[in-house]
Amino acid sequence: MDGGDSVAGAMADNRQTGKAWATRLWLLAAGLFSGVAAVLIGGESALWLLLAAAMVVVMLALFMGRRRADTTPLVGAGGADPQNGLPALLRDVFEDVPDPLLLLDKGGRVVFSNSAMRGLTGGGSERLHVSAVLRAPALLAAVERTTATGEALSVELSFPVPIERHFTAHLSRTRAEPYLTVVLMHDLTAIRRAEQTRADFVANASHELRTPLAAISGFIDTLRGHARDDAEARTRFLDIMAVEAARMRRLINDLLSLTRVELNEHVPPSTPVDVVALLRDAVNALTPLAQSETVTIQLTVPDDVPHITGERDELAQVFQNLIHNAIKYGRPGGHVWIGVSLPAAAADEQVLAVAIRDDGEGIPRAAVPRLTERFYRVDVKRSREKGGTGLGLAIVKHIVNRHHGRLQIRSEAGAGSTFTVFLPLKAAESATVTELL
Repeated sequence: MDGGDSVAGAMADNRQTGKAWATRLWLLAAGLFSGVAAVLIGGESALWLLLAAAMVVVMLALFMGRRRADTTPLVGAGGADPQNGLPALLRDVFEDVPDPLLLLDKGGRVVFSNSAMRGLTGGGSERLHVSAVLRAPALLAAVERTTATGEALSVELSFPVPIERHFTAHLSRTRAEPYLTVVLMHDLTAIRRAEQTRADFVANASHELRTPLAAISGFIDTLRGHARDDAEARTRFLDIMAVEAARMRRLINDLLSLTRVELNEHVPPSTPVDVVALLRDAVNALTPLAQSETVTIQLTVPDDVPHITGERDELAQVFQNLIHNAIKYGRPGGHVWIGVSLPAAAADEQVLAVAIRDDGEGIPRAAVPRLTERFYRVDVKRSREKGGTGLGLAIVKHIVNRHHGRLQIRSEAGAGSTFTVFLPLKAAESATVTELL
């Protein structure tokens, strides 16, 4: 728009404003005239004239109020927050952004931080320099460059404490004075953890498969060579090869089982399951193993245990896995106790608890939090000797997650271990929690 158009527009606005005020004056004069006439005439008509004058005055007041509302800017659009000069509407919008966000003035001081950023850095950051809020050299260098040149940048940040977290920070600057630098941070922690988990999984899985494959290949070469006609060596090597092949088979089966459980973890089960019957079946299936280890299994269940909502095969896998571990890693000639109970719970949560306890060596406290990690073993040599794959408790954790349950692990070195599974009696929507104590 050129200068002539601007002047013409201003003149048109002035004319409109003048007409509006003329209309208001005429209405006000009419109201005053009606009121005076009502006083002079008197009689019955005075009441009607007085009412008419009042109506005119009210209409005038409403009209003028509406005009003021139309011409007064919204606080959010133009009104500034007295705390930092940021328009209130922008504060409301930025406050609800799910990612951490900072606004910095040209001196690098914080003009605004939203709730996500305050959760990351703590409150009270406004008016502080960004270096006092986020101590990250890469970010500070990017802020300085973006503020000076207006160049949009992205940098990656990591915060090791109190919990390791990873972010990518996107920086940009407003185009007009007063310049503001926007720092928007996107959380990459879940992505980084998934990448690390996948890398660890591939490394561990390949290692677990490589060892038995190398043993089998070596024995095959030996049997093809100088041990071709050695019947005793052939028998011994074939037995070892059978053990290693069984180990690979267990590993592959556990990998497939873990994959199936993870794929269905978000699908809640919907069929009734008799937990007591599952436990009795598990005890019967594992009794030969217990007898070979001279371990006594004791199952204690109360009367009238209600059914739960679950997946029968998956829960059978949970209980067999935990009982199997208790037998393998318990004390030779010891005991395994299995108890079912209905612990007191909140009014909106009724649970069934299954506790499996052994009297073995127990687990060091430092190792307890890692027990449900894939391929984690407290004693690698002993686990392999017992035929473990390092995936059993990871499978248990994911199955319990699918059932909206809770896995509690209590153990101390030299005092045995207790694994307790809490399962809701009805379908639940709450998130699963694993307690490692």
